[in-house]
Amino acid sequence: MKIMFLTNLPSPYRIDFFNELGKISDLTVVFERSRSTSRDSRWRSVLKETNFNEVYIKGVNIGDESSISLGAIRLIKRNNYDAIVISGYSSITSMLTILYLNICKIPFILSVDGGIIGNESKFKYNLKKYLISKASLWLSTGKATTDYLIHYGAKREKINVYPFTSIKKSDIRISIPTLKSNYKEKLGMKEKKIILSVGQFIYRKGYDVLLEACSKMDKDIGVYIVGGSPPKEYTILKEKFKLDNVYFIDFKTKSELSDYYMAADLFILPTREDIWGLVINEAMAHGLPIITTENCVAGLELVLSGENGYIIPVNNSKEIIDKTIGILADENLQLSMSEKSLDIISNYTIENMAMVCYKIFKQSSFNFRKR
Repeated sequence: MKIMFLTNLPSPYRIDFFNELGKISDLTVVFERSRSTSRDSRWRSVLKETNFNEVYIKGVNIGDESSISLGAIRLIKRNNYDAIVISGYSSITSMLTILYLNICKIPFILSVDGGIIGNESKFKYNLKKYLISKASLWLSTGKATTDYLIHYGAKREKINVYPFTSIKKSDIRISIPTLKSNYKEKLGMKEKKIILSVGQFIYRKGYDVLLEACSKMDKDIGVYIVGGSPPKEYTILKEKFKLDNVYFIDFKTKSELSDYYMAADLFILPTREDIWGLVINEAMAHGLPIITTENCVAGLELVLSGENGYIIPVNNSKEIIDKTIGILADENLQLSMSEKSLDIISNYTIENMAMVCYKIFKQSSFNFRKR
């Protein structure tokens, strides 16, 4: 099966996914850009040979991650693909490609990682509805994303759910409680219990709320936030609340980060909005209980409140405190939540994601071949 996949830029999990999909199909991946201006790209130094045709189109860069280019359209004109997949619709390049496909009556699949319905202008709503509704088939990451797609004109019967993830089967590691002390010692962690969070130090991630919560928690709880160099306002908050047990950690490679997951007792993502949040997948793959917000789509899909963690309101430091104390004070609850996280995440692997997507493309009754 000959597939073209348009996306904005390469990242570790995308390359892993495309490599798996490339093993079972004739895959061409079209990237708008080679890298983002705001993300660490050191992972590319260990990039191995790929199993797919990698194409970087020329265009005018826009913002951190997208571009304006007709390169994808030129490829579509020159090739006869069995399936054309557009990953997202918000870049100008993807918009132009969708417009071209619609004008030429060429069927395409729209893949959306997540979505949160919010208040917006009529113009923005109509633009999204036009771009989303023109697909012939949709790939959704779960109920919240499906509701989002339907809100913008997708047909429910043509929406297919797939297990969106960033982890391979080999990344799932059973964190044995008796071994946590070894990882804590390796990383120089002195506290009895460890809270971990991973994400960019930006307002949207809600780390100011976490820091406020930490000011009212036991100082025997170490809080490690991996995300690069923190902005000045976070260091000021740390000093204001005298948070000697809070540590801002620079970028870590996948293997280095795994040690932090293995040492941690709890994972918290206090985000104000994440259309997915792949760090939730990664934390669960290490058997961690999760606390995240109702605006984290990964949390809504993967966290069963009370079973492997909790979904809490946005901007609520009291809920962070209450739920954290409840989990860390009960070793049996912590263990049962760990087991539940591993059970849920076992189906969310790169290998399974590629196979499910391929079967959706193959089994669909719609003929995707260009007309």
